[in-house]
Amino acid sequence: MSGRTRMLAGVPAQQRSLRLAGVSTVVLEAGAGPPLVLLHGGIECAGPVWAPVIAGLAERHRVIVPDLPGFGESKPVDDLYDVLGEWFRDLVDHSCDGPPALVAHSLGGSLAARLAAERGRLVRRLILYGAPAIGPYRMPLGLRVVAIRFGLRPTRSNAERFERWAFFDYEGFRTREPGWLEAFGEEVRDRARMPHIRRSMRKLIARGTKRLPDAELRRIPVPTSLLWGRHDRFVPLELAEGASKRLGWPLRLVDAAGHVAHIERPDAFVAALTEELDTPRARFAAAASAGA
Repeated sequence: MSGRTRMLAGVPAQQRSLRLAGVSTVVLEAGAGPPLVLLHGGIECAGPVWAPVIAGLAERHRVIVPDLPGFGESKPVDDLYDVLGEWFRDLVDHSCDGPPALVAHSLGGSLAARLAAERGRLVRRLILYGAPAIGPYRMPLGLRVVAIRFGLRPTRSNAERFERWAFFDYEGFRTREPGWLEAFGEEVRDRARMPHIRRSMRKLIARGTKRLPDAELRRIPVPTSLLWGRHDRFVPLELAEGASKRLGWPLRLVDAAGHVAHIERPDAFVAALTEELDTPRARFAAAASAGA
């Protein structure tokens, strides 16, 4: 049984393949209600990284979780940024009954911020989660070393070093969820050995870690907020606090969590995200005015 299958075991989601902007794209779907798209970051295993929170979010939403082109089981493209707008438009047309709320993690958040600035009317709400491009980001040296080692040799030991950077309490999570963590690690390692995924990862890191100008971010026409693990070592909280202050975007934290709060503390993540989605729009108008 593949790591992907084991990661998704017990998750109430259906998987189907869609052709979006000419790209064969694998999508997980669960639940009913207002549409909610979860966009993964620069992680080889793609959509299944959201497995710990799909069931909780599907209690109130139609949850749509795609593998980005070039990741997971979706086919690669020459340049993800070139097709992103059309790809996302087709995803909404095929999977949603109206503009969805979009929650985008890490390097996927960098993609989503650019998408919303250019085609904001495709979404009704944007939540950027651990996204580096919204501020002056420099990858921590220790993380850079670990990432290079894993990229050169995606072994179990190198993967574990990388995972330890992502979690706040890695040992605690490994004690609670040893089977899921093993499946996750296996899937990441297997995908990281595939040449097209390695190419996709390099391109996403190169583009997704570059800062987007505040002028571009201010063009986002829909309510935008930030969600962060309080102890994120990949993209430190200070970057989010600076963006919140400059842009007037509300910032909500998940305590006792690192860069992958949705894995490490899924119940707390679902609660924080649900509360954010339930926040009236009026608050955002006031916050944006204060940050302008």
